[in-house]
Amino acid sequence: MRAGDPGSPVILHVPHASRELTPAARASIVLDDAALDDELDHLTDAHTDVIAHRAADACAVRPWVFTNQLSRLVIDPERFPDEREEMLAAGMAAVYTHGYAGRRLRGEDPGRDATLIREHYDPYARAMTDLVADRLAATGRAVILDVHSYPAEALPYELHGDGPRPPVCLGADDFHTPPELLTGFGPFAVEVNTPFAGCYVPLRYHRREPAVTALMIEIRRDLYVHDPRGLDELAGALAVLAATVS
Repeated sequence: MRAGDPGSPVILHVPHASRELTPAARASIVLDDAALDDELDHLTDAHTDVIAHRAADACAVRPWVFTNQLSRLVIDPERFPDEREEMLAAGMAAVYTHGYAGRRLRGEDPGRDATLIREHYDPYARAMTDLVADRLAATGRAVILDVHSYPAEALPYELHGDGPRPPVCLGADDFHTPPELLTGFGPFAVEVNTPFAGCYVPLRYHRREPAVTALMIEIRRDLYVHDPRGLDELAGALAVLAATVS
């Protein structure tokens, strides 16, 4: 975590930017190195950490930045461990057993999954929950801006990938996302909840605490992967949004 201004309620959350695996997580994955690199290429939200940190640096009142240092192939901090919904059926709950195209990543092993949850998911969830609690205590509210990226063409795992794929998708929740978070994203065209929907809020506050507001920002990767100047434009748009809601 990178500390922000004590008076800022804003948390830039970056859950999927890392490619780093722990030795135990790597040992549990059945893929060879080339296939694993392919999974990481498709599932890592490359450079979203760069966008978040540049945005924070550009803000007069610096937001807090909470970045996952491990790949989502270790654990995905934005899946609930007891999830009984679509992503569990796809093999992509808190511990992935399948990859972006349905390829087997791991065998079934509830004990291994419980260890990964205990050693990585639970500490991450506690730390994020504590940060939200700290912002609530300090400022009376917390604003989570969840920074992701997604490819221009739908991947096989996307269960709702046949909808529009705008330059920026804003993921909203009817409890945690007020209208002022949906006013736009700089000069970039946006649509709401397509191709991804919803936003991340720690379980302690999820649909319980209206003072915790949240927005998922899904940036289409072709906006910046072929032109590094796009990183600065996107960081600028994120900085304006963070400043507006501070």
